[in-house]
Amino acid sequence: MPLLGSRGAAGAKGFGLTGGKRPPYQITYLVIGGGGGGGGAFGGGGGGAGGFISGSGIVESEVTFTCTVGSVGGASSIDESLNVTADRGGYGGPGGNSNPYGGNGASGGGGGNAGPNIGIGGNGTPGQGNSGGNATPSEAGGGGGAGSSGGNANSGYGGNGAASSITGSSITYAGGGGGHPNEPGGSGGGGTGFTSGDGNTTPRAGVDGLGGGGGGGSFPGSPSGGQGGDGVVILKMPTANYTGNVTGSPTVTVDGTDTVVKFTSTGTYRS
Repeated sequence: MPLLGSRGAAGAKGFGLTGGKRPPYQITYLVIGGGGGGGGAFGGGGGGAGGFISGSGIVESEVTFTCTVGSVGGASSIDESLNVTADRGGYGGPGGNSNPYGGNGASGGGGGNAGPNIGIGGNGTPGQGNSGGNATPSEAGGGGGAGSSGGNANSGYGGNGAASSITGSSITYAGGGGGHPNEPGGSGGGGTGFTSGDGNTTPRAGVDGLGGGGGGGSFPGSPSGGQGGDGVVILKMPTANYTGNVTGSPTVTVDGTDTVVKFTSTGTYRS
């Protein structure tokens, strides 16, 4: 059956099917992928943020949309057959390794440092995020975020995320993780890298529900990097059209004349 037209960011080909019984209506969406983990061992790079996709589309009635929420670096999507998918973040490059390169993803992971081996940041996905920062022999790069690239070594901060007001207030999502040592995560849930000066020997994880990248680690204090934060899928529609037919225990709130359905774990909405 033909798809109804939609508009929005890259990755959304359509949002509904024809043949419903009630009049079609518009749904606005935000899809954030799971953040990538920070690199481990000595001098790990920051993890890249999960993908950030927003847009809207016209839906017919009696269509079930599966909302998949990425965790531990997984992709998030709304009904994969319609190809609305936010990619996972790239992993941070491992330090002390002969191949310390950051992974590619929605936003790329930062390069790790490994003596003479210089880690290069991973690439981001166009329309979803940005690249990770590069390392030097002594410092790692930060993971990329939805709003900016990760910082290069000596300023290996995580890239900043991007803001959305789909829930009724402005929230920043998809920040990159900071690299080793001492570098902060980007705004939008990025985790801080290993810190030696304040007793924090554990790199911080990305924030769940924001898709932030994990902070880079440092052996022996933190042989593993910080874990990436889980993603989120949010739908917004006129309250007059909201059916209440959901699975997966999403959080449902009202914003003026609209209803907002927030999935922090996989579930469905039937229009």
